[in-house]
Amino acid sequence: MNPGAPDHSAPLTTLLRRAAAHAVLAGLILGSALAQAADILFIGNSFTYAAGSAVRTWRADSVNDLNAQGIGGMPALFKAFTQQAGLKYDVSLETQGGVGIEWHLENKLGVIGQRPWDVVVMHGYSTLDEKKPGDPATLIASTKRMAEFLADRSPGVDVRLLATWTRADQTYEAKGAWYGKPIEAMGRDLRVGYDQAAAAAAPIVKGVIPVGDAWLRAMASGVADPNPYDGLEPGKLDLWTYDRYHASTYGYYLEALVVFGAITGRDPRSLGNNECAAFELGLSTAQTAALQQVAFEELAGRGAVKANPLKPTPAGRPMNCPRWH
Repeated sequence: MNPGAPDHSAPLTTLLRRAAAHAVLAGLILGSALAQAADILFIGNSFTYAAGSAVRTWRADSVNDLNAQGIGGMPALFKAFTQQAGLKYDVSLETQGGVGIEWHLENKLGVIGQRPWDVVVMHGYSTLDEKKPGDPATLIASTKRMAEFLADRSPGVDVRLLATWTRADQTYEAKGAWYGKPIEAMGRDLRVGYDQAAAAAAPIVKGVIPVGDAWLRAMASGVADPNPYDGLEPGKLDLWTYDRYHASTYGYYLEALVVFGAITGRDPRSLGNNECAAFELGLSTAQTAALQQVAFEELAGRGAVKANPLKPTPAGRPMNCPRWH
């Protein structure tokens, strides 16, 4: 008799008991897998660690800063969102200001490769290339090399590129590489570069997270002011901080919302306008709702999330986030 074949001579009740036992065992295995936190790593620069804002050190104890610099940054916001959504992520970051992916390849492979990762989110320099703004060649080459390194140590790793935002200083100041062009021009050029890099590193790189596109959507929809140099229009948010280069708290919050939706598939609006990180960082409920709506529309338009906003509940007041580790 084939030991792997079912025993048709056994009584029906015995077969049912066996089937039930197998189902319970499968359920236990699945439950164990779901209970284990997914390991996600963010590789980036000041656009990840949230330079120029209160987000930089916010909830630093909730994430693992592999460089021990006390950074919370956008990864800490991502952690807060996943906890509120009932998802388990062990969040780590490896960041260095003013660099692209090539710097991490040259200096941090020992840190990055010390453990396997389920998901990696990474981005390059804010102009694609510091010396040749708008040229994606370095990003393309470094993305491919880093993706291969990650896949070699973590087979099946889900790698995403984060397309960064347009810079007001590069658009409105005479020294800027996009001076005289519309504010959308730099953002679109960046996105093209990231799309090319993702294609070159496919299938390891699974796609591009549209953070820069969400910034442009916020401006086009009237949520954010497109020109911080001519004064802030009433009722609009300034996504840039004082240097017109890095993001403000609003800008980093939008960045984190888009990353949350892209990685988890959850509607950012499911967090609700009483979301605790926004409250701690000083956002009003109206500002929180507006940014969540922008993130949702950008992701839904690309088929990355389905509409599932927070169901109406009795009005309550925002509260601080609990302690997460």
